[in-house]
Amino acid sequence: MTEEPALIYVSTLEELEKRGRMSVSVHGHDLVVFYHEGQVYALDNRCPHMGFPLSRGTTKDGILTCDWHHARFDLKSGGTFDLWAGDIPSFPVQVQNGKVWVTIGQHKDVKAQHMQRLQEGLEQNNGLLIAKSVIALLSSGMEPAELVRMGIKHGIMYRQDGWGQGLTILVCMINLLPVLSSEDKSRALYHGLSAVAQDCEGAPPRFAVRALPNMVPDIVTLKQWFRHFIEVRDSDGAERCLVSAIQTKPEPLQIADILFAAATDHRYLDGGHVLDFTNKAFEVLDVVGWDMAEGVLTSLVPLYAKATRMEERSSWRHPVDLAKILDRSFKEIPSYLELGSKKRGSWKAYKSFVDTLLGDKPDEIADILLNAIRDGATEQELAACVEYASALRIAHFGSSNEFSDWDIALHTYTFSHAVQLSLRRLPSIELLRAVFDAAMSVYLNRFLNVPPSPIPVPTARENAEVPDTLAKKFLEVLDKRQQVSDAAEVVIKYVKSGGDQDRFLAVLGNALLREDRNFHSIQMIEAAYGQWKTLLQTKVFVLDQSSVLVAAARYLAAHSPTVRRQGQMFEIALRLQQGAKIYEGIE
Repeated sequence: MTEEPALIYVSTLEELEKRGRMSVSVHGHDLVVFYHEGQVYALDNRCPHMGFPLSRGTTKDGILTCDWHHARFDLKSGGTFDLWAGDIPSFPVQVQNGKVWVTIGQHKDVKAQHMQRLQEGLEQNNGLLIAKSVIALLSSGMEPAELVRMGIKHGIMYRQDGWGQGLTILVCMINLLPVLSSEDKSRALYHGLSAVAQDCEGAPPRFAVRALPNMVPDIVTLKQWFRHFIEVRDSDGAERCLVSAIQTKPEPLQIADILFAAATDHRYLDGGHVLDFTNKAFEVLDVVGWDMAEGVLTSLVPLYAKATRMEERSSWRHPVDLAKILDRSFKEIPSYLELGSKKRGSWKAYKSFVDTLLGDKPDEIADILLNAIRDGATEQELAACVEYASALRIAHFGSSNEFSDWDIALHTYTFSHAVQLSLRRLPSIELLRAVFDAAMSVYLNRFLNVPPSPIPVPTARENAEVPDTLAKKFLEVLDKRQQVSDAAEVVIKYVKSGGDQDRFLAVLGNALLREDRNFHSIQMIEAAYGQWKTLLQTKVFVLDQSSVLVAAARYLAAHSPTVRRQGQMFEIALRLQQGAKIYEGIE
């Protein structure tokens, strides 16, 4: 969108030559006009880096240098020689009868400019540039999905190792958008896109693999081959099978079936990351469109081929052979599903089921899962119960544990959350195995609750506190280190006082986004929001949903506060967008 061109009088050429430069504010434009080496130039007066007045800069040999961070610009075009700064808008100049005139309103489409700047920010891993572009584009009415497409395209093209933490963070941020405030939506996309840029910085690009030529086998054969190639850790063979399958244009669920099957052929692959990242890949395709499926889904293949298989770890084999218990259980699943097929919708044993999951007898855990299937429990109900048990491990995390133990509980939780969401997308016998994997991981994490930290029970007097005051208090608690118990107390008081839990989820999101990016903290809050939403929608539980909020609050409190450098960067970008002067002592 361009303005109607307007010719603006600046001064006489004699006066401009005498002064060397002049600032002009007109029609919403803040310009600086230079007389340099016999020529006249007009530029926007705000340095595109951080808004410093370029009228305070230095000119030499046709180059303008901003005196704040020393960014250099071509006086004629406004083009920068320091890519982190960005180009300055320039304006046509006319000198007629000894008078200087500047034409404004003939610039390129603003949206196109900011889209280009965002691409440059991704390529340079420039957080400030990304933040400014995101704020400007969202303010112009652009849909978040358009920005996400750019980030996803960058992430799958410029990282040889394929899908990584950066893309996962971006998808987590997309999922959080519905509960966030308008300003925090910009923060979330800034964090997500910056994480992608950081993940790709310095990495070699990823080259596409072609599909099999001519007569491509059927989807069933390709699924079989894909699983075989992953079994023998042949990434190239597996990727060619997947590309070929996608190019036959099957239903998306058929492709999901191929990946989910391979992701559960071994136990708890890579600490749960393989299934978690796969679920995130399908979630982002729901946002950006299936036309990106080939690039997105093939980027997962290196993770599958390289993943650690937990049946190869001693913790899953000794002193109890969990893999053996699971293999025995998997053989029983088809017959138990058949027995329970006519009873679906009648299973209600949630509380006793979760209590057993939190116990110390893996044989009983496997048996109760099978029995629940026989008694009519759906795949989604089983997954939701296991996810709830994994959340309780974090809600009751013992303070005597090592700090790194938080992440052991976190990995089980995010894996169980991915299992629950994946089964909602595609219920299958193969994917149902992951529910058993998650349950065994919950069992292995039992030491994290010895002794269990109690969930606070507020008094009647404490219940009288105002929810808005408690929400503010929660943010204040997270301004101090390791206020885990205090954070849990505030959450319980908020819930018991009748506070809007949607509102508190927004507070949790704000608390997360003001900190420096931490992959696991982002996963924790996104999974808690997703779980809370699922429980609310499906009404699976008679159990207390506030435990999910407590788990999220305790984890975040354990990892707060950070230096908040990235938050400061976003604030700078926001103030620049609003036209504020972020420097001192300048009129």
